Amino acid sequence: MGASKLIERMNRKTPSIIKLLLAVTASLPIASFAQTSASAATALALAAAPVVAIPLAFEVTIVKPNKSGSSSSHSKFENGRFTASNILLKNLIQYSAYGVPEPRILGGPKWLNAERFDIEAKIDSSTADQLRTLSRDQRKLQMQGMFQQLLADRFKLTIHWETRDLPVYALVVAKKGPSLQKSKDSDGGSNTSASTGQFTAQGVTLPEMAQALTQELSQELGRVVIDKTGIDGRYNATLK
Repeated sequence: MGASKLIERMNRKTPSIIKLLLAVTASLPIASFAQTSASAATALALAAAPVVAIPLAFEVTIVKPNKSGSSSSHSKFENGRFTASNILLKNLIQYSAYGVPEPRILGGPKWLNAERFDIEAKIDSSTADQLRTLSRDQRKLQMQGMFQQLLADRFKLTIHWETRDLPVYALVVAKKGPSLQKSKDSDGGSNTSASTGQFTAQGVTLPEMAQALTQELSQELGRVVIDKTGIDGRYNATLK
């Protein structure tokens, strides 16, 4: 990416930053095996792109408190099954259900950042077939809706959106114009990673890159990154 893009510091407050405010019940759920069902209330992210007649849902979910005391966690979605070990609920909200950077998630009880859980969730074969027919962006929205319902069913999560003024960083086009590396895989996988001194992204849109920078480097940056380039398409980038 290099000199083609800049992260511009916004010293003034920028209006209309969408906020996700969470209200979560303070009592921890009892671990159990439950049949889930679709509901309009948990399909918030699907409103802009209704790609199936009925919002999809996980067939079964198992939630158990994790008391290992470890600070490491991992999660994956593979062969129709989502598994998470020792995960913070706020991370599930941030990455899987709403795609909202941590600084824009407000409210909720203290245990949201302290209690950890093991979660297993499974989709049935017909749901898996429907997901395979969707584009990557449509599939992402449907999966978000499924995780929103999981959180509503098992943790009694309720949300509402607010607009607040907050300082941000913005991705902008450099004076010489962009010199981005276009991704050759237009409908393939995308991923980002961060290590000491380096951020790598493959197959991402610039709004996704801004979101990933916020998520991966939230402690270093201390504020949200937004995309102000107006550039479409998917790109590969390495920032050092």
